[in-house]
Amino acid sequence: MTGFLLRALLAACGLWLASRWVHGVRIDGGATLLIAGLLLGVVNAVVRPIAFILTLPLTIVTLGLFLLVLNAAMVALVAWILPGFHLYGGFRAALLTWIIVWLTGWLGSALIGHRGFERYDRRRSPL
Repeated sequence: MTGFLLRALLAACGLWLASRWVHGVRIDGGATLLIAGLLLGVVNAVVRPIAFILTLPLTIVTLGLFLLVLNAAMVALVAWILPGFHLYGGFRAALLTWIIVWLTGWLGSALIGHRGFERYDRRRSPL
């Protein structure tokens, strides 16, 4: 559970950066930002695998490039569901937002580990 919350916080940081850097992305407040991070995590965990399986033939034909469209669609879905998250720039803004969120999550995982701060937990070995 800690790992999911840390990833949601990293996604929220990425969404905040995207709202600053990408023209066409606006998030109304801090609470909306945190909810958007949580919702993006849930959408990526539930909806994205189903959409991936349904679009697998198209992904194979395009040699994986359709995954860019799929990931941008997940960001657009979160913007469509959440009232305070506005995405005006269309596909370009959604794709750039996803890239920023992905890079933020990748960097955060490199710093804190794949399972959260458990990497730094020092466990005593039995003697």
